[in-house]
Amino acid sequence: MQKTDFSTLKAMYINCTLKKSPSESHTSKLMDVSKQIMQKENVTVEEIRLIDHDVASGVYPDMTAHGWEKDEWPELFKKIIDADILIIGTPIWLGEKSSVAQKLIERLYAMSGMTNEKGQYLFYGKVGGTIITGNEDGVKHCAMGILYAMQHIGYSIPPQADAGWIGEVGPGPSYGDTEWKGEKLNTPVGLQSDFTNRNTTFMTYNLMHLAKMLKEQGGYPSYGNSREAWDNGKKWSFENPEYR
Repeated sequence: MQKTDFSTLKAMYINCTLKKSPSESHTSKLMDVSKQIMQKENVTVEEIRLIDHDVASGVYPDMTAHGWEKDEWPELFKKIIDADILIIGTPIWLGEKSSVAQKLIERLYAMSGMTNEKGQYLFYGKVGGTIITGNEDGVKHCAMGILYAMQHIGYSIPPQADAGWIGEVGPGPSYGDTEWKGEKLNTPVGLQSDFTNRNTTFMTYNLMHLAKMLKEQGGYPSYGNSREAWDNGKKWSFENPEYR
């Protein structure tokens, strides 16, 4: 099996925990599994904990133009758009992704009307995935919403682009915990889950494979998908049903 060179890639992990640094994040612990794989494959990796930054709510590129005194989003976005791969990590709360994850998606959506040098939407050629942790059901539900949103704004989603871990229903230890209710646990929770480890590994490599293929071919061809060309009257093989 031939080894692939992923060293030209950049990956951005955004942890949407509700906890500010340096508080422990269980989501970050599972994200670390994926990050370590990428680092061993010589991918340039960075992680942002979004709640540590003063990011305004809204669906415009810079919310200081819409009544907010401060908005760190424009500077953070420079790092995000520079990466070939974006992985959104979130805990599950009441069966849903965190409010921070929703804010991130809304701010990404704010940039989705912009175009690249081919006249395509800005996120064309970028690859997305998600990592989710929680104590009750919801991994697939959260993944559906996150991955739908990412592809809707232009990210490419490879096979098996989500990974997660959930504990038993009800209060209990979370991913990576080494003790519960004052008692030491024999092994950190979740780290021995073959299902989670396999899915996290497959997701990570599929993200890298797709990102490498897209980067090497310069993203997607602009034939048939350029917003700029459409606005200038180019319709390719489209025929308006009204005139048939």
